[in-house]
Amino acid sequence: MHEALEPIYQRVLSRNPGETEFHQAVREVLESIGPAVDKHPEYADAKIVERICEPERQIIFRVPWEDDHGGIHINRGFRVEFNSALGPYKGGLRFHPSVLLGTVKFLGFEQVFKNALTGLPIGGGKGGSDFDPRGRSDREVMRFCQSFMLELYRHIGEYTDVPAGDMGVGARELGYLFGQYKRITNRYESGVLTGKGLIYGGAQVRREATGYGSAFFVEEMLRVRGDSFDGKDVVVSGSGNVAVYTIEKVHELGGRVIACSDSGGFVHDPDGIDLDLLKDVKEVRRERISAYADKASGATFVEDGSIWEVPCQVALPSATQNELDAAGAAALVRNGCVAVGEGANMPTTPGAVRVLQEAGVAFGPGKAANAGGVAASALEMQQNASRDSWSFEHSETRLRDIMIDIHARCHRTAEEYGAPGNYVAGANIAGYARVAEAMLALGLI
Repeated sequence: MHEALEPIYQRVLSRNPGETEFHQAVREVLESIGPAVDKHPEYADAKIVERICEPERQIIFRVPWEDDHGGIHINRGFRVEFNSALGPYKGGLRFHPSVLLGTVKFLGFEQVFKNALTGLPIGGGKGGSDFDPRGRSDREVMRFCQSFMLELYRHIGEYTDVPAGDMGVGARELGYLFGQYKRITNRYESGVLTGKGLIYGGAQVRREATGYGSAFFVEEMLRVRGDSFDGKDVVVSGSGNVAVYTIEKVHELGGRVIACSDSGGFVHDPDGIDLDLLKDVKEVRRERISAYADKASGATFVEDGSIWEVPCQVALPSATQNELDAAGAAALVRNGCVAVGEGANMPTTPGAVRVLQEAGVAFGPGKAANAGGVAASALEMQQNASRDSWSFEHSETRLRDIMIDIHARCHRTAEEYGAPGNYVAGANIAGYARVAEAMLALGLI
C-alpha cells in the first residue's frame, strides 16, 4: 500500500471496528490506487480518499412486523448512502440473516466504484435487512416489506436514492415495496425503484443483466488474449438469479457450464447443466440444488466438497462474498483455469486473488465484471424518466456495449498506470479517478 494511504486505512480500521468485510473492500481499493495518488496530488490535497471512505449518510431503523400466527418480530433495516458525486445513490437491497451494518457498508463502497465504471450518472449506495424471506408466506413478506418501506420511503426518490433488488429481494419483494411507496407518497414515481415487474415500469433484461454482463465481461477478457468461450468447460457457483443467467449466456457464447451450487452443496453435470431443469428447480419449485441431480441422469450432487475442485477452464463465482479462497484458487490453477470473473460482490478472498494473478489467470473483479445489473438499472431509470419501454434486443445490445466499454476502460487504465492485464488495478483506479474528478468539481461537501 502507498505510504500516503496507510494512515488513511488505519483510520478506517479504528473508526469502523469489527466491520471486517468493509475493511477488506477498502484495503483492496487502497492497495491499487497508489499510482493515481502520485499522478494526481490534487486528489490528496482535497482529501478525496478520506471522503470516499466515509459514507455521506448511514441510516439504521427498526422494522416491526407480524407473522401469520400473530407473532411479532423485530428486524433491523439499513440504508447506507455512500457517495452521490456522480448522481443519485444507486444500489440494491439485501434481505438475509447475515446482513449487518458492515455488510451494507462494504457493498455500498464497492457500488461507488462499480457505478462509476459504467460511465452512467449514478452514485453508490446499498441497503437491506437481517430479515430472511425464505420459508415465509407471501403475506408475511408483504407485511415486512410494507413496514420496511414505512421508514425507507423518507430517504429515497428518483433524484435522491434509487434502490434495487439484491440477495433475497426479487420481483415479489420489489412489488410490495413499490406498492407501499406509492401508497405513502401518493405518487407513481416509477424511477424510485429498479428491477420492477415489466407491467409496472420494469425494464427488459434487468433480471438477466448481472449474469449476462458477467459473461460479456469475461468474453472480452478472453478476446484480448486471443481466446473465447468456445468449447470451454465452465464452473458457476450459486444457482440464484445471477448464476442462472450467467449459465444461460455462457451457453449462448459457446461455453459449457458443468457445475453450479447452493448453500447445501454443488452438482456436477459433465454433459452440461440443463438450464430448463435448473430454472424449474430453483425458480418454479424453489427446491435445493440436490433436486437437480435427482432429475438429471449423469449429474452428481456433492454435499461436502468444493465446487472449485471441478476441472474447468473458466470459473465464475456468483454466489456470495469470500466464497473462493486461496485453496480453491490453487485448485483452479492446478486444473488449467485461464479466466475467473466475479459475478457476486467480492466473492474472492485477497489470498485467492493473489494466487490467480501470480499464475497469470485473467481475473475480473466484481466491481467491473458484475456491473451489468446496475447498468441495466440505470437504463430502467432512463426509460421511467421518459415514459418509454425498450425491446429485449435493444436493451441487451445497450448492456453488452456498456460491459465492453467497462472492460476497455479497465484494460486501458491498467496499461496506463503500469499494470497491464491487472483488471483489479484498472477497475479501482478508473473508478476512483472518475469519482474524484466529480468530487473536486462539486467542492468540499
